[in-house]
Amino acid sequence: MSITWNNKKNWLKSAHNTKWCLIGCAIGDFSTIAYFQHTEHSLSTLQVMIFAMINGLLSSIILETIILYRAKFSFVDALKTAFGMSFISMLAMETAMNITDYVVTGGAILTWGAMLLSLTVGFLTPWPYNYWRLQKHGKSCH
Repeated sequence: MSITWNNKKNWLKSAHNTKWCLIGCAIGDFSTIAYFQHTEHSLSTLQVMIFAMINGLLSSIILETIILYRAKFSFVDALKTAFGMSFISMLAMETAMNITDYVVTGGAILTWGAMLLSLTVGFLTPWPYNYWRLQKHGKSCH
């Protein structure tokens, strides 16, 4: 089955799903970078960015689990869905956001410009995958 890329309804739905993933990832990622930016530490930029990515993944899973639970999923089903259906998107998103931050600032430094660019790149990176998954399998997180 070939995929068509012109389903406006699925582009909108996948954009909505990607937006929630982005919010969750940004909470953990930016909070971690802010913490290390304002705290004395001996970690390398790479270590801080790895912690930021891990915390971004965790906060996204938590946020999506809450959203799904409020949408009447059982807690276990909400957690499984948040983990299983979005993990590739979240990983791609986190990687894109942190590479963008590194290129713009030299890494693990929050500025308004870097954050806006990171959020934009973080949204655009997994969005086609989320569309493809929805179009091919009819699967989305929300």
